[in-house]
Amino acid sequence: MSSMSAPATPLSILDLAIIGKGETAADALRGSVLLAQRAEQRGYTRVWYAEHHNMSVIASSAPAVLIAHVAAHTRTIRLGSGGVMLPNHSPLAIAEQFGTLATLHPGRIDLGLGRAPGGDAQTYRALRRDPRAAESFPGDVLELQGYLSGNSRVPGVVATPGAGTDVPLYILGSSLDGARLAAAFGLPYGFASHFAPASLKQAVALYRSSFQPSAALSRPYVIAGVNVLAAEAEADALQQLRIVQRARVALLLGGARAFTDDEADAILRSPQGAFVAEMMHYAAVGTPDRVAAYLKSFAAHADADELILAHGAPTVDERLRSVDLTADVWGMA
Repeated sequence: MSSMSAPATPLSILDLAIIGKGETAADALRGSVLLAQRAEQRGYTRVWYAEHHNMSVIASSAPAVLIAHVAAHTRTIRLGSGGVMLPNHSPLAIAEQFGTLATLHPGRIDLGLGRAPGGDAQTYRALRRDPRAAESFPGDVLELQGYLSGNSRVPGVVATPGAGTDVPLYILGSSLDGARLAAAFGLPYGFASHFAPASLKQAVALYRSSFQPSAALSRPYVIAGVNVLAAEAEADALQQLRIVQRARVALLLGGARAFTDDEADAILRSPQGAFVAEMMHYAAVGTPDRVAAYLKSFAAHADADELILAHGAPTVDERLRSVDLTADVWGMA
C-alpha cells in the first residue's frame, strides 16, 4: 500500500457518536471509546464531538460528558468539542465544565464553539433558550475566554476549576459570520464543510485576509471538515455511501415515517433530495489510495492547515477500518 509523501496535513476526527441501525445509545458511546483509542494508536491529532439535540441517530448531545468518559479511556490524544453550541449555555458553566476537563486531563482538551442551537426551534425552546441568544455570541466568547484565562470580565466571578487553564478556543461555523469573528478575535477557525460546503472557499479566504494576531494565535489556522468512507474495495465504500445517504434522507425528510431503500434512492434522485447529496459534496470515498488523493486535493482546495474527518460508515467496525486504512495511506503511525 502506498503512502503520502511527508509532510502531510495533520488529520483529526469528528465523531458524531452515530447510533447505527439496531443499536442503542450505549452501543454508540462504546463505539466512540473504541474510535478514540484507535485514533490515538494511529496518530490522529484530535477527536472532537458535536453537540446535537433531539436527533435519534446521534448520541453526542452532551460533549463535555462524553469527552470526560473518552479521556478516562485514552492517554494522549487531544479531545474536544466540535462544537459546543454556546447560545445553549452560560459561558461560566462551559468554563467550569471544560476547566474541570483540562484540570483532570491537562494539555489534552480543546473547546470548539458554534453559534447555532444544534437542533430545531422546538428543541431550542426545550433547552430554555431565548431565540435571541445567538446575538450575544461574540460577547459570550470573550466572557468565556476571560474565565479560562483567569482574567474574568465579570467582577467577582471566577471559574473554579477553569481559571488559568487556558483551554484553547476554536470558532466553528459554516458561513462568513464565523470567519469574521474568528479573524477579529485571533482564534483558529473550523469550517463545517463536511455538511455545509457552499461557503468554504469564501469563508476561509475572508478569515485569512482579515486575521488579527492575538495572544492565543499569531497566524491563521484553518481546520476543514470532510467526509471519509475508506474500504479495501471500491464497491464496499460506495455501498456504505448509499447507506449513509439513505439514513440522511430518513433523518431529514422522514419524520416518523420509515422509507424503504427504493423510496430513499428515488428521493435522492429527485430535486427534493438533491440537497442531501450536496451536504456530502466533500467526501473521500473509495479505496485507500483514492481517499488519500482526494484528501490531499481537498486540503489544497480548502487552504486548510488540518483536516477533520467524519468517518461516517454505518457500523463501528467499518468506521474503525476506515480510520486504519486512511492512517495507513497517509503515512501515520
